[in-house]
Amino acid sequence: MTDLISVIVSTYNRPDALDAVLRSLARQSDGDFEVLVADDGSRPDTAAVVKPWHGRIGRRVVHVWHPDDGFRLAEIRNRAILAADGVYCIFLDGDCLARGDFVAAHRALAEPGWFVTGNRVLLSRELTERVLGKNLTAEAWTMAQWLAARRSGGINRLAPLVALPLGRLRKAQARAWRGARGANIAMWRTDLVAVDGFDGFFAGWGREDSDLFVRLIRAGVHRKDGRYATGVLHLWHKDADRARLSDNERRLDEVLASDRIVASKGLSALRDEMANPSPVR
Repeated sequence: MTDLISVIVSTYNRPDALDAVLRSLARQSDGDFEVLVADDGSRPDTAAVVKPWHGRIGRRVVHVWHPDDGFRLAEIRNRAILAADGVYCIFLDGDCLARGDFVAAHRALAEPGWFVTGNRVLLSRELTERVLGKNLTAEAWTMAQWLAARRSGGINRLAPLVALPLGRLRKAQARAWRGARGANIAMWRTDLVAVDGFDGFFAGWGREDSDLFVRLIRAGVHRKDGRYATGVLHLWHKDADRARLSDNERRLDEVLASDRIVASKGLSALRDEMANPSPVR
C-alpha cells in the first residue's frame, strides 16, 4: 500500500506526553503520512505544543479541537476523520510513543477487508516521569536498554517490542472483537465511512472502540493481529474517570443484541451538524 496514511492522535490536557508522541512521529522511517491531533477540549497549552511541529512531521500536522464537554473521544476522532486526507487511518493515543518503524509496520499490514489491532508496553510511573522530565527518546532505545528497564521494573513486558513474521496467524482471530484496544488500531477510511465511524453516543471512558470493532466485523471487515510488529510505548497515567462505564457497557450490550452496523451518531450526523450549526444565542 503506497497511499497517504492519516495518523490520528487523541489527546486531552497532557501536553508533555503529546509533545513526546509528536517527536516520536517525527522520527518515522516512512514519512508519507499526515498527523491529525484529535483534541477533546484541551486548554490552549496543547495548541501551543502542536504548533512548532508544523512542517516537521510527515505531510502536514492538523490540530482538530472541540470545546470541553466531558470525555468525547468518539466524537473528536470522528472530527479528525472528516478532516483527514489519507485513505488509511491509524489511531494512536496521545500518551503512546511510536517507535521508528511504526507507520511502516502498519503500512505493511494494511490489507483490504481487514482492520489491524496493535498492542503496547506499559511504562511505570517512575520511568514515565524520567522520560518526560529528561526528554528521553525512549522510542529509539535499543533492546538492551529495554531489557534493563524490564529488570528494574520500568516496563511490564518485552513482547510488544519484538518483531516476528506471524504470517497466517495474524488472521487467527478474524471475527474476535474482545481484547482489542483502541490505543493502537488502523483501518481503511472507506470501511470507517461504511459503518459511519465511531458512535458519538458513547460519552465517558470505555467501550466506544469495542462498538466500532463489532460493527466493522458485521460489515465484513475482519480483525488482523498487529502484535510483534506495531507495538507502542504507553506512558503511565492516572486511571480515567469510569463513572460512565456502566452506561457505555449497557449501550454496547444493546448493540450486541441488535444487528446494527451503522453508528447511531456517527460521521454523517457530525457532518450535517458542521454544515448546519445551531444558531448562537
